[in-house]
Amino acid sequence: MNVRDLLSVMLLSAGAFFFLAGTVGLLRFPDVYTRQHALTKVDNLGLGFVVLALVLQANSAAEALKLALIWGLALAASATISYLIAHSAFENDVPPWQRTPRGPQ
Repeated sequence: MNVRDLLSVMLLSAGAFFFLAGTVGLLRFPDVYTRQHALTKVDNLGLGFVVLALVLQANSAAEALKLALIWGLALAASATISYLIAHSAFENDVPPWQRTPRGPQ
């Protein structure tokens, strides 16, 4: 295993970690706004690490460019969909989560 392969494995592992963190955020956060925020930010970072790992393994500059283009399109799509989800929730009067007091203060 050479340095390039080792670096690819490390980047793929980091990407998998961030995908897992986004999934945990989806399951743990209390409302649509915080959930979509977690998925948008963390999954884009995870995808970035995966793409970087694949770029290291690319056989040509054309393959690397295609991977970078896919990442850019995924970033744009993620931001657009995140906005549409938040806007739709806001238009449908979905209230943001608020902490409730636990008793007399």
